[in-house]
Amino acid sequence: MISHMLTRSLDRAATMFVLVVAAFGVLIPLSNLLLPSGSAFQVPTYLVALFGKYVCYAILALAIDLIWGYCGILSLGHGAFFALGGYAMGMYLMRQIGSRGVYGNPILPDFMVFLNYPKLPWYWNGFDMFWFAALMVVLAPGLLAFCFGWLAFRSRVTGVYLSIITQAMTYALLLAFFRNDFGFGGNNGLTDFKDILGFNVQADGTRAALLALSCLALIIGFLICRGVVTSKLGKVLIAVRDAESRTRFLGYRVESYKLFVFTLSACMAGVAGALYVPQVGIINPSEFAPGNSIEAVIWVAVGGRGTLIGAALGAIVVNYAKTYFTSGPLAPYWLFMLGALFILVTLLLPKGIVGTFNAWWAPWKSQRLLVNAESAAREDGVSEPNPAE
Repeated sequence: MISHMLTRSLDRAATMFVLVVAAFGVLIPLSNLLLPSGSAFQVPTYLVALFGKYVCYAILALAIDLIWGYCGILSLGHGAFFALGGYAMGMYLMRQIGSRGVYGNPILPDFMVFLNYPKLPWYWNGFDMFWFAALMVVLAPGLLAFCFGWLAFRSRVTGVYLSIITQAMTYALLLAFFRNDFGFGGNNGLTDFKDILGFNVQADGTRAALLALSCLALIIGFLICRGVVTSKLGKVLIAVRDAESRTRFLGYRVESYKLFVFTLSACMAGVAGALYVPQVGIINPSEFAPGNSIEAVIWVAVGGRGTLIGAALGAIVVNYAKTYFTSGPLAPYWLFMLGALFILVTLLLPKGIVGTFNAWWAPWKSQRLLVNAESAAREDGVSEPNPAE
């Protein structure tokens, strides 16, 4: 049944995307680990970590495109779910430091010793076990999204009002995590990680493995999204996006559909954040900044809303441009360039890069198929009937 679902949900473009990501996740780590440092084809370790970060952003973009592109839910607070997943993984990594911290306390992280915590807060219990942390990576953002969505969708909050509320949610979390007495490191956040599952976080092999896992997570997330949007559920989501009132009038429980896809999207964002933290080496409250969530929406708009592949491509392209332009003389002007990019894409390419390409490709492909069919008919001796006969 699973193979049938995959066959039904994967077209040629989707299959190519999966193969490219899989090749990327295998060849880049192998190039880094097996080829000598002087080789022209050897990928440096810092680029492996950078590519891993881009892949995590692509997973976040997929999560946003699932709800915005196919259900019409414009969330400006998905950075909150991304950060919650990152904090869950960061708490596990902090518990792995043990007595190797600056203060040598085997139980309390360094920031807790510095702030004179008498004991480990109760909500840190269990994070010394990877399975528990992995569960929290999905459960924490998923539970928040479920509670938030249940209240918002039940009250039929939609459109710009929902966007503003999601932005207020992530800003409230930003202020909460900035507090030193909140138990998450305050402004400095969580950092100075040592090990993950017993492996050195800074080792080349660990970074290569994290990139491969990120690519695998991107493929799984993409397949889940494709499975959703190509199913009957996906057709209902598109109906909700295009005509919510009419869909509700036809008898569908619109709130339930929106709540499901919103929660699923938040869980995907949490996984992206969890993979992001060990590769970047830090998680702090700045990840909750509303600007991060808005920037993620721009990735989806640039790549192509409602295309999935375009969302992932937009995340990689925009962040590569950010890395390139913020490391040179144009660094002070990056935000202006990002805003100009969003405006230009909205005006000139409203369907994004992939959406515009698809709009151009579809008529040309149809014309080519028609010409081929006519040519084959002529070769078989079949022609259109002559009206004069």
